[in-house]
Amino acid sequence: MASNIGNIGKVPELRKRILFTLALLAVYRVGVFVTIPGVNRVEMANVISKGGGGSFLGMFDMFSGGALKQLSIFALGIMPYVSASIVMQLLTVVIPKLDQLNKEGEQGRNKINQYTRYGTIALAAIQAWFIAQYVESLSGSGHDVVTSPGLSFHLVTILTLTTGTAFIMWLGEQITERGIGNGSSMIIFAGIVAGMPDAFAQLLSRKGFSGLTFVLLSLLVFGTIAAICFFERAHRRLPVQYTKRQVGRKMYAGAQSYLPLKINVSGVIPPIFASSILMFPAQIANMAHSSWLQQAAAALHPADWRYNVIYTLLIIFFAYFYTSVVFNPVDIADNLKKSGGFVPGIRPGKHTAEYIKRVLDRITFAGALYLSVVCMIPALLQKYMQVPFSFGGTGLLIVVGVSLDTVQQIESYLISRNYEGFTGPKGPRIRGRAGGGGRPRG
Repeated sequence: MASNIGNIGKVPELRKRILFTLALLAVYRVGVFVTIPGVNRVEMANVISKGGGGSFLGMFDMFSGGALKQLSIFALGIMPYVSASIVMQLLTVVIPKLDQLNKEGEQGRNKINQYTRYGTIALAAIQAWFIAQYVESLSGSGHDVVTSPGLSFHLVTILTLTTGTAFIMWLGEQITERGIGNGSSMIIFAGIVAGMPDAFAQLLSRKGFSGLTFVLLSLLVFGTIAAICFFERAHRRLPVQYTKRQVGRKMYAGAQSYLPLKINVSGVIPPIFASSILMFPAQIANMAHSSWLQQAAAALHPADWRYNVIYTLLIIFFAYFYTSVVFNPVDIADNLKKSGGFVPGIRPGKHTAEYIKRVLDRITFAGALYLSVVCMIPALLQKYMQVPFSFGGTGLLIVVGVSLDTVQQIESYLISRNYEGFTGPKGPRIRGRAGGGGRPRG
């Protein structure tokens, strides 16, 4: 294993990509500790700690990598960009003009990406305004978070947080293009991993935390990690038979192969998208001074059953939606037909596409249920064991899923340069999200 890891340094392009990714993640982590002008981050940290890891603020702080607790310029994190990406992908499906742009190739996709950036700035400005309102209102509850409240503080906060989000968006795009992994997922991954040591220390310092509880929690965490690894690498193999071909005077029998369909094609995208969709209205409801919005905020509390029901439904929806974006059964069926391949017992062309779609819908449902069960673990841990949110299923799913994706991309670089992969000559290969070794988009 050590020699396989050492092979990374022998591929110049891979080495540069990894160092570039680490450098940008380091810049992101340094920026987390740059505080907004005119605030007291110690008081804000007390507010977050009193709310607990299972509160809305605790969840928001987890996805921002601890930046909310610091009242950092990166307090909004990457989530406005994720939310804008979701909206643009949904609009691409329902608006013909956007769908036409998406089919125009690289130029059309660049135009859609530009619209996504504009949407990110708009969402970030709205969220920044509500954050400014909220931290000012904390003065009435005994927490002097803002040293000089007023209009100037609002303007500075909106400008600072919106600029910080735009900078994080740029970091994520640079990681995706010139580094390793999906930039948005890597930034969320870095924030969760950075907060785990502190969450673990808080867990050990809790009163009544016994050795038996620690053993049970450890078994649950390792069991969750094992289940994530199993389902992320599980796939359904569809048999594919190729027709006989003649070369000169010799007739060669058709080869038999398999079409691997991932049980969870969408990877960690559904829980990230679902969290982003729920966090935006929850933030506005929690930070606005309105009775009916406060009631809505109570329903969107991470420990509330209504939140968990909506969260589960969104995960299932985005699992199907993202699978339809990255995996097109019609294209797969056409490629099989052109190469002389067919699924035994199924006619090539349209019937093959329908068969692949039917199988994909069934296994996607199983994958969506797996994601939902894993992401419900935080609610159970918070309710019965008062465990910090970082140890919940959502955080573990993102950390393990992004790690597997990163290892798969590193391995593909090594194999393409005739080096053994990360898992060694006898180890199983890490398969990509899209079934054929490709990485997810978004």
